[in-house]
Amino acid sequence: MRTEDVLAAIATGLWRWDNAAGLVTLDAEAARLFGLPAEPTVLSEAAMRARLHPVDWNETYGIIRLAVAEGTLAEAHVRVVGEDGQIIRTIRSRSKPLATEREYGEDYELVGTVQEIVHPHAGALTGRSPVAGDWRRSREAFLLDAGRALAEARSTAEVLRVAASLSMPGFSPDGLAVFGVEGERLTIIGHHGHEDGAEGPFTDMSVSTDYPAAEVVRTGRAIYLATPREYQDRYPATWPLVRRFERRSWAFVPLVVAGRTMGAWMAAFKHQVTFTPDERSVLTTVARMLAQALARAEVTETERELSLGLQRSMMPTLGPDIPNMSVAARYVPTGGGLQVGGDWYDIIPLPGGNKVALVIGDVQGHDVRAAGLMGQLRIALRAYAAEGHRPDAVLSRASRFLHGMYEFSTAQGPTRPDRSDEGENSDYTVPRFATCLYMEVDPDSGTLDIARAGHPDPVIRSADGIALIRQTAGGLPLGIEADSDYPTTRVVLEPGDTLMLCTDGLIETGGHDMLSGWTRLRPVLENTTDTSLEKLADALVEAVHGPGSHYTTGPLADRREDDIALLLLSRHSSPARRPPRRTVLTIAQAEPEQVADARRQLRDLLHDWTDDEQVDSAVLMLSEMATNVLVHTDGDAVLIAEAAGDRGNRRLRVEVADASDELPHRRRPGELASSGRGLLLMEMLADAWGVDPRGEGKSIWFEIYEEDPTPLPPK
Repeated sequence: MRTEDVLAAIATGLWRWDNAAGLVTLDAEAARLFGLPAEPTVLSEAAMRARLHPVDWNETYGIIRLAVAEGTLAEAHVRVVGEDGQIIRTIRSRSKPLATEREYGEDYELVGTVQEIVHPHAGALTGRSPVAGDWRRSREAFLLDAGRALAEARSTAEVLRVAASLSMPGFSPDGLAVFGVEGERLTIIGHHGHEDGAEGPFTDMSVSTDYPAAEVVRTGRAIYLATPREYQDRYPATWPLVRRFERRSWAFVPLVVAGRTMGAWMAAFKHQVTFTPDERSVLTTVARMLAQALARAEVTETERELSLGLQRSMMPTLGPDIPNMSVAARYVPTGGGLQVGGDWYDIIPLPGGNKVALVIGDVQGHDVRAAGLMGQLRIALRAYAAEGHRPDAVLSRASRFLHGMYEFSTAQGPTRPDRSDEGENSDYTVPRFATCLYMEVDPDSGTLDIARAGHPDPVIRSADGIALIRQTAGGLPLGIEADSDYPTTRVVLEPGDTLMLCTDGLIETGGHDMLSGWTRLRPVLENTTDTSLEKLADALVEAVHGPGSHYTTGPLADRREDDIALLLLSRHSSPARRPPRRTVLTIAQAEPEQVADARRQLRDLLHDWTDDEQVDSAVLMLSEMATNVLVHTDGDAVLIAEAAGDRGNRRLRVEVADASDELPHRRRPGELASSGRGLLLMEMLADAWGVDPRGEGKSIWFEIYEEDPTPLPPK
């Protein structure tokens, strides 16, 4: 007797559902049970759906999808309806999904049996009691609430906290654990319902271990253990580790994102759970939402760490104190999702004394590319400043540098030739410009030499509290033209004055233009009476992003947010100081006798110096430096000598500059050598000395500090 005849004798039909083709094949008995003529037939998916109760079809389809995901049997009770919509009978379907390889990817077929249930319970719905509808509504409400809560979680800790608070309808777990994968090791991301330290044996477990979570990670399929006996029989090696938790049922569900199993979720119960298809469906849905939430949190945390790393690497520290001045700075990234942009500030010690350069700028854009260009441009500006160039020359070279980057990239073509979409590469070769303000600061005199490339003008708040925009000459933003001129404006910062440099984000954020934004900031500058620059910087940022900023929004809807860079410089109020003595002399190559004049002028400058030996040392070092210039270069030597401070506590600085780029080398001359002792003399006799590169040439300098020889009175 054939198998089909045996099955027909016991009123059992065979059916096959080809999901890819959308066709359902029925044998004669299956066709009869579905209300069709008792003969083999092939139906479309739509025709089969019309034979089933609509509610049962939706639930059956969900059970089938779950069985496909888990590789288990799909079992459901469904009601068959006739042409008039009346229920003919209730049948039970059992089927097994079989994966099939198609030319366009992997799909599945269902092969199974159908049998009639002779005496179903009144109102039965897929084998449940009349309360099944209420349970289904509770399940749907729970899943909606869980999805909303997990979607709002922004960090891994928040996701785990939400997962621990989920109350599943009818079978809430008592213990939860989320497992992750690092290489070939299983780790615990978080757990709930266990005492601290209970995760110890599971924190560094190999994925090859005979443990349910490890098997889930290896296979990508869920594991349901309804009884302790089932757990012990399947996983005897790890059962002793689990027995002490006194749970009765366990579900281990894979956490899958974009087809990749990123971990496993364990739900443990102190009461026994049979894990019906509905319960497995809820657990699988929650696991899917949990995996998506963890993936989003990981991306968010990675982006946040990347942003902080970029900020730490690209934003400089304020560095050493500037004599007689105070500095405060702020950087507020608000315009980009990664919290990085093209705004920056910098403070650069300059060669040849205690001068410093303050730089502030803004590269076009609020993305990672703008941040990368900003880092390159900042390094270039530091290099040009270290060479001793004046502000106008620094910006001219920086503009040529930025413009040259795009000339090179355009000539080379797209940097990602493997991509065929030109739109994906076009942004890498589209020129971007940058605004910048470069300012050289002399702390002793308070003079500021400012060069500006399309950047907002500085603002000066005078000692009497009046804040005014200081108009300065400027040029085109950096990178627009290869050769641009940037005139220099000299400004004097008087004692008690405060200078503000900022990017346009501080002015235009909140829907403002330059005029209305300055009108908003001016009262903050003038009314902040606290002498602390740090508090003033906080007040300025608060005016733009604090609660009060919502009452001072501007009319321009397209200017709501932008990155902010802010620099504040204040010159201390101090009693009047005696002006320094200074002498300047050019020693020509054709007139070496002027070295003697330089020695005489230096002695005249130091006629009242308290230590004659220091005067002799200074004259000796000057003579050595000037002579070396005349002997080893083809140009003239420029002498600048300055003595500053009160008698008994003065500082002498002597500087000899020439046009040669060749730096002096330290040598070890013999006893009879006639040269090579210059640097050794300065090491022995000077309190400080150095060699600084200039825009063209170099400068050799030394300093000597006067000490008051007057003995202290006896105590």
